[in-house]
Amino acid sequence: MSMVQSGTQVSLKNILFLTDFSQASEGALPFAVSIARGYGAKVCALHISIPAPYICTTPELTTAAIEADEENSKLEMERVEARLNTLAHEIIIERGTTVWPIVERTVIDHDIDLIVLGTHGRTGAEKLLMGSVAEEIFRQSPVPVLTIGPNVHGGAHSAGRFHRVLFATDFAPASVAAAPYAVSFAQENHAALVLLHVIRRPREGGNNEQRARFELSVAEAIHHLYETVPDDASLDRPPEVAVEYGDAAERIVESSSRRGADLIVLGVRDRAGHISAATHLGRATAHKVVAHATCPVLTVRGANS
Repeated sequence: MSMVQSGTQVSLKNILFLTDFSQASEGALPFAVSIARGYGAKVCALHISIPAPYICTTPELTTAAIEADEENSKLEMERVEARLNTLAHEIIIERGTTVWPIVERTVIDHDIDLIVLGTHGRTGAEKLLMGSVAEEIFRQSPVPVLTIGPNVHGGAHSAGRFHRVLFATDFAPASVAAAPYAVSFAQENHAALVLLHVIRRPREGGNNEQRARFELSVAEAIHHLYETVPDDASLDRPPEVAVEYGDAAERIVESSSRRGADLIVLGVRDRAGHISAATHLGRATAHKVVAHATCPVLTVRGANS
């Protein structure tokens, strides 16, 4: 039985693009534009202005600084809007002390189906979409999040189009939730689809029974990978399957680079979720993949295992 049932459709009608006007956000915008165009979606561009801590200053200077920040945000958003002028779009500027509550409210109020953001992976209070904030979003978001990480270089995205989609799965419920998106993005972009499962090798010196069990698990993994995509999926070519061995995050990042993938799709679980002893596709793994991948990563929050 396939993980993606026949007739399963992904509908993206409203895309939320988060921007702090940084270079990382600039690099993420072509993806929001391209996906919106492909799916016929509306783009909501959101900037959240976090006030700086004004210490040892007068109320007048504080007010002037806030007004200057608001004016700058409007000017920057005009530049973003100019790049969205061929699409249905909406520009939103909010002020707040934290990011997630505003994002959560926007997702609900605007019926968002996908969040797109860029992250430079640095920490510190000087930037909005720092690595920790991006992780908070893809951990809590009820909708999929496309993260363009710090190692995704400009020009590597072919104007937001994808040619090879890598779906990494441990066959847990979170992966089941992510599978339709991997298939849909491959269909929409006429891209090749690679299905990857990572397992640990048996310990050195294992007995014959342990080695036989390992060989069986590999055969089972290959079988399950082939079942991931329904026979009637409208793909340009049959999906490739791969079973690799070692640390899940390292193998996913290395395999995506070696295979020329320009999109990784992962199901993510909450901290409380069970982590598979075979693959460890848990919280830390997703964070490492987003931080080190040389291509965008689509994370889909699914049910706990």
